[in-house]
Amino acid sequence: MTPNPASPTRRRFLQGIAGLAAASWLSPGLTLPQPIRTQRIPASSEPLPVIGMGTWQTFDVGDDPKLVAARADVLKTFLAMGGGMVDSSPMYRTSEQVIGECRALLGDDAGLFSATKVWTPGRWLGVQQMEHSQRLWGVSRFDLMQIHNMLDWETHLDTLKGWKADGRIRYIGITTSHGRRHEDLARALEREDFDFVQFTYNILDREAEQRLLPLAAERGVAVIVNRPFRHGELFDYVEGKRLPGWASEIDCSNWAQFFLKFIVSQPAVTVAIPATTRVDHMQENMGAGFGRLPEAAMRNRMARYMEAL
Repeated sequence: MTPNPASPTRRRFLQGIAGLAAASWLSPGLTLPQPIRTQRIPASSEPLPVIGMGTWQTFDVGDDPKLVAARADVLKTFLAMGGGMVDSSPMYRTSEQVIGECRALLGDDAGLFSATKVWTPGRWLGVQQMEHSQRLWGVSRFDLMQIHNMLDWETHLDTLKGWKADGRIRYIGITTSHGRRHEDLARALEREDFDFVQFTYNILDREAEQRLLPLAAERGVAVIVNRPFRHGELFDYVEGKRLPGWASEIDCSNWAQFFLKFIVSQPAVTVAIPATTRVDHMQENMGAGFGRLPEAAMRNRMARYMEAL
């Protein structure tokens, strides 16, 4: 995925932030004990790392050089630790622009699985928006294009089927968030063939276990989990508390890994997409892709622990 040639304005901007980012990139790379854990995309059997990266709010930093350089460090760490899916949307204000700037600055983002969304009514506006997103990211094609929060989904699905047939995208998805519209989403999955579905699921918000997760498994649809930390609220529940000693049985060294391993150990889940602005938090998140995962009995123990807090 080669960035589009930079405009003079873009080149000046990138030159300005290159020096800000260079120092942190000179530090020795992390030595990973093993490849990151992957799950296969049912539609193709392609392996995908189980920890991805969301960009809602965290990458919406506009043209601030220092903040863009910091986000480039976050993306570099994500990719260096074996990350794949980066998920965004036109809804996320300047996030797509910043992803494109980070990609151009990094120069090498091998392994990136580009995922964004269409979020506008109407066929023509949808096409214009998707093409604009492609220019912002600087990709020749998106790996995954999703219909954001089911907005005008039947209209966009027809367009996306054509784009996939023409090789303009690789996979088609549909999303909802904040636990909304699960029934509508289930009906859409029953009617149409999607490659991916995205919805909210975490150790406290488990409604998806009743229908959406089993349905996705039955229909052969890859599952992307958003809001894995309940937008940070889960950390409030455990503030000041040590990890329980038995968390070492699933190789957890911090709460982020505890929460993420609960999610990615669910058999129907393909990838979770936590978001962060910090390199150290990215390293913690990515650690959930390594080591042992909880089995059913341990998952129940983890859920009971959180419910009791």
